[in-house]
Amino acid sequence: MNKLELQKTANEIRKSIVSSVHAAKAGHPGGSLSAADIYTYLYFAEMNVDPKDPKKEDRDRFVLSKGHTAPGLYATLAEKGYFPKEDLLTLRHLGSYLQGHPDMKHIPGVDMSSGSLGQGVSAAVGMALSAQLSKDDYRVYTLLGDGELQEGQVWEAVMFAGHRRLDNLVVIVDNNNLQIDGDISEICSPYPIDKKFEAFNFHVINIDAHDFDQIKAALDEARATKGMPTAIIAKSIKGKDVSFMENNAAWHGAAPNDEQYKQAMEDLEKVGEALCQK
Repeated sequence: MNKLELQKTANEIRKSIVSSVHAAKAGHPGGSLSAADIYTYLYFAEMNVDPKDPKKEDRDRFVLSKGHTAPGLYATLAEKGYFPKEDLLTLRHLGSYLQGHPDMKHIPGVDMSSGSLGQGVSAAVGMALSAQLSKDDYRVYTLLGDGELQEGQVWEAVMFAGHRRLDNLVVIVDNNNLQIDGDISEICSPYPIDKKFEAFNFHVINIDAHDFDQIKAALDEARATKGMPTAIIAKSIKGKDVSFMENNAAWHGAAPNDEQYKQAMEDLEKVGEALCQK
């Protein structure tokens, strides 16, 4: 995919995020929207995955450590063809396989069940170590929230990954600066995030999470880096491209009502129309 196609795909994923959370009347749109461009690039340009064979042995692995932003992952998997897009409207409904956090037993394309913050990165480190020990060449990607960095388990996993020189591991931090209670720097600041990862023997790259050129360059650099894992600190906008959700912590875990849903979809339609003019 070229950059314009990636931008259009990300816009469709954002529409699906908003639609699914609205249909569920619950969920986490803010952090799903901020990570949509990262999801898009991983699944449509970076990772070796095949929706027709979701369990193929040599596939790259992805672990959503900030599991509450499952609407973003589900929208991406559906866009990629792992399951029908119409199923997204069953999010969090009784009997649906698309529940509030990813479930590897029931959702095609999900490599690890997650939701308890801090634990996903440990699972990703275990996968990367397994590949190293087995001399397999798949790569492992994990997405963390910046508020999630307040969990001590994150740093235990990072310390181990750096010590074992897991250069097949890429840790991406969705740095939108907001968690459920507000500004992360005021609640329990993890800053400077980059210096902390460097201290644990990570190769660190800072990027704009919404710039596909920067995302590509960072992931290419990570692939070329040998002897140490990579951390990509992706500065993002919570609620990206929905006017009333942007940089608003209230939309960490809230669903839009009918009027707000209409406004959100109008915002995203305008983004899509602008892309079509390019």
